[in-house]
Order: sequence, then structure tokens, then C-alpha cells
Amino acid sequence: MTDSIILVEDLDHVYMKNTPLEHQALYSVNMTVARGECVAIIGHTGSGKSTLIQHLNGLQRPQKGRVVIDGLDLSQRKLDVRALRRKVGLVFQNPEDQIFEKLVGDDIAYGPLKQGLSIKEVTERAKWAMEVVGLSFADMKDRETFALSGGEKRKVALAGVLALRPEILVLDEPTAGLDPCSRKDLLERIRYLNQSENLTVVFVSHNMEEVAYLAHRVYVMANGRVVCEGTPRHVFGNADILHKYHIGMPETVEILHRLKRKGYAVNPEAYEVQETVQEILSILPAAGR
Repeated sequence: MTDSIILVEDLDHVYMKNTPLEHQALYSVNMTVARGECVAIIGHTGSGKSTLIQHLNGLQRPQKGRVVIDGLDLSQRKLDVRALRRKVGLVFQNPEDQIFEKLVGDDIAYGPLKQGLSIKEVTERAKWAMEVVGLSFADMKDRETFALSGGEKRKVALAGVLALRPEILVLDEPTAGLDPCSRKDLLERIRYLNQSENLTVVFVSHNMEEVAYLAHRVYVMANGRVVCEGTPRHVFGNADILHKYHIGMPETVEILHRLKRKGYAVNPEAYEVQETVQEILSILPAAGR
């Protein structure tokens, strides 16, 4: 890619090396992400997704291979990890892992304060981040974090990362445990950040509807390896890959694959809702209707 902000080359990772519990989580993983792109990483539990994204902000360092984030090589021993984490914001699957202050406003302001910013700039960043994720600054800044709902906690965790103004946002199962309304709202806000704020987004998900909605490209992982990479149209249109690696699919894709198996001339790559509708309408005369 011409302007890759993330470059992963031949990355291996072994947990508990040289012990009886040794386990290799990654095998020669390669990945590139362009500046401003939204990339999804999918695969079953244990496929290596979380280990891979932990390398993107230095929680894990390369044992073999390279990880380069916007020119910062994580293999360098003297890497300034603080500079890396100003570029890359990682939001964990469980928001409780990131929320530790008593009040919402204090939690979101914590990172910018640690960067040595003025109170005025910290307040501006916290307000911006809260409004972006759908939290009213006036109503929520003095709320106690323990009393928040699951959806509110997820938004607070996201706002705390956004207040650092990273160039790359990494999300691990961003909508896990949310009700349909909260999930839709959060997905729209992530899409806004990617499209309107030009924020590079990398996210892990088991929900294929949100992958289809957000991602420009998809990496499929299995047993610590990247087994397929391409646009959602390419990945969801490849029935062999979906079946071989037991990957779910959006409802639109499932409908089209079923129709194709029954002999109808439809294009299973037409995964967007309006495209799927057109594919179904195109075969109605052939179905005798």
C-alpha cells in the first residue's frame, strides 16, 4: 500500500516459551493497514486475533518478525512506548479493564492530564471525546463510573482513548454485550470517526453484520495464521473459505448463498442490503412469481 500506517511482517509469538506450557499463538503473520482505512480481523476464539492487536500498541513486542506503526519499529529496544501509545489507542473488550477513576469526567481526562496538557485543553478534549461517543459532557462528567450501564461504560472507555487523539484506534469486540440499539449507535459513531475524522480503525469482531457495515478490508485468522485477506465482498463471496474456517456470514450473504445452492443465478458478493434486494428481485420471474 502506498501509505501504510501499520506494517506487520512475518510476526511470530510464543507464550511461555521453553516451558511445558509453551504455546505458539502467531505464525508468520503479515498485515498492512493504510492510513484512514478500517480493517476487521475475524476468526474463532484462539485464532490469534487478540495477540495480534496487542502488538499494535506495544503490549506485546515482536519475538520474531517486524511491526512498524507509522514509522515506529517495535523491534527497536529503545522505542519510545509513550510516543507509540499516543499514536495507537487500544480499547479492550471489557470496559472495566480501562475504567478506574470514580467519576466519568476524571476517567476520560486522565490520559490527557498525564500528557501534561493544560486544564483548558484537557477539558476541551474530554468534552469533544464525550460528545463524539454520545455522552453529554454536562450530564455525565460528574456521574460515578460504577453506576453506569454496560453501554455507557463502553462509551466511557472509548472516550478515554479518543481524548488522547490517537491516529489509530484498535478495538477488541467493540459491541460485545450491547443491546441492538446501543450496538447500532456505537457502530455509527465508529464509522463517523473513520470517515469524517480520518481515524484509522482496526477491530476484532465475531459479528459479521458489523464487519460488513464498517470494514474496507477483512483479515481471516485461523490457528495463528492469516488464511484469507480481502474486501468484505471478496471474503463473504467465497463460500469455500467461509465453510472451511466455520466463519459466520451476514444474513444477506447467507440468503444469497442459499439461493445459489438451489440453482438461482445470484451473486453472493452482493452483501449490502440494497444489492441483495436487487439480486432477489432479478430472479423473481425465474421463480415463477
